Amino acid sequence: MDVLTYVVVVLLVIGVSTTFWSLVGLGRSIGEVFRRLTSTRRGGPPRGTPDVSQVAVLIAAHNEAASIEQSLRAASALVAPANIHVVSDRSSDATVPIAQGMGVNVLDLTVNRGKAGALAEGIRYFELCDRFEVVLILDADTRPTKEYLTTGLPLFADPGVAAVAGRAKSIVGTGRRPLLGRFLVAYRDRLYLIVQLLLKYGQAAKGANVVNIVPGFASMYRTSVLRHIDVAGRGLVIEDFNMTFDVHARKLGRIAFHPSAAVAYTEDPDNLGDYMRQIRRWNLGFWQTVRRHRFRFSKFWVNLWVHIIEIVVSGVLLLTLLPLLALSLVFDALPAEMQQVPQPVDWIANALPVEAVLVGVLLPDFLLSVLAAVLLRRPGYLLFGLLFPLVRMLDAAICLSQIPKAFVTAGSSGIWTSPRRRAAVGHPPMRTVPALESRAVDAA
Repeated sequence: MDVLTYVVVVLLVIGVSTTFWSLVGLGRSIGEVFRRLTSTRRGGPPRGTPDVSQVAVLIAAHNEAASIEQSLRAASALVAPANIHVVSDRSSDATVPIAQGMGVNVLDLTVNRGKAGALAEGIRYFELCDRFEVVLILDADTRPTKEYLTTGLPLFADPGVAAVAGRAKSIVGTGRRPLLGRFLVAYRDRLYLIVQLLLKYGQAAKGANVVNIVPGFASMYRTSVLRHIDVAGRGLVIEDFNMTFDVHARKLGRIAFHPSAAVAYTEDPDNLGDYMRQIRRWNLGFWQTVRRHRFRFSKFWVNLWVHIIEIVVSGVLLLTLLPLLALSLVFDALPAEMQQVPQPVDWIANALPVEAVLVGVLLPDFLLSVLAAVLLRRPGYLLFGLLFPLVRMLDAAICLSQIPKAFVTAGSSGIWTSPRRRAAVGHPPMRTVPALESRAVDAA
């Protein structure tokens, strides 16, 4: 099998766009280093950076008693309690009294509207777009770092920035957890790192602006932009894809992202049931949003559809390649007189020998685990990484299965059920994130 075939397999599985935007991100990183070395500007936030007092925090919560107190404590380290607004979406647990006890503003909805509806009502009820310059949207299980605003707000010094996408990290925790739970959280932690460093960092370059999601777990919007976004997004199961697509569709501005800015930790499912439900919800929301907005002639939509083609192709490859290869190996292990290999299997065995799958699929995936283990300082990810391709196959199956549901069914109510929270697992390591100061705006 020639080198070109190996390269094709790698690109089909990893993605041409991931490779391209990784190179763009590398160029952006080199440019940042050069500007830092040649800059004569002293420290301090750049001119035009919004003041912390002009930041409102908005949290939609549904039965989040196990985690909301820690999230509110983390938010209170950023802004005054008077700037924090919690919308309880008909919670039946202690979410409301806990939030009230923290001294923040609380709106207790009597009708379950879903996260998007709760956010929209909170923006309207608290008049956030009239009273503040920036709204920070947090999930009820999110723990922003203490440097979240000092690193993230300088990105708004560029008047063309409409939103700042937060940098997600998993709350790995220090408590006892089943092996499967540690494995799932490790996989998600790796996924966050790879997507944000190899894809989103390049996509957020000034000349690109093709970021396809401002994640709803911990991101900021300029209120002059937020008032023009359809936050509720009726018929959609999630809101963040739709809000991001709206920014591009209405040409409201640029989406900024930097790996060392606006960092926050989030809880990820540590059991297979919650994991699959969350992935199903995310993928359904993505395909619903694609259906809602359709295709338009712009950089964002061209990049989006290239990405869509790639995730479909790579998903089909992942779901067919390894099973067919395993079947081929079984036939090869049989005695010669028992080998009655069907022609399609024989073709697969010849076209995709074992070394092709190892070099073209499994090795690149493991190298991603090596990168995550090094950058996140978690050597255990090397062992888990041997089985991560199985989770990628599960993700691919769920992603493809939601396409017909998104395009055939009428829509979703948006009503949510929160996954099981891990109140006793431990706190995330609130490591110090270097302040970006002037380079944040230059790099954005």
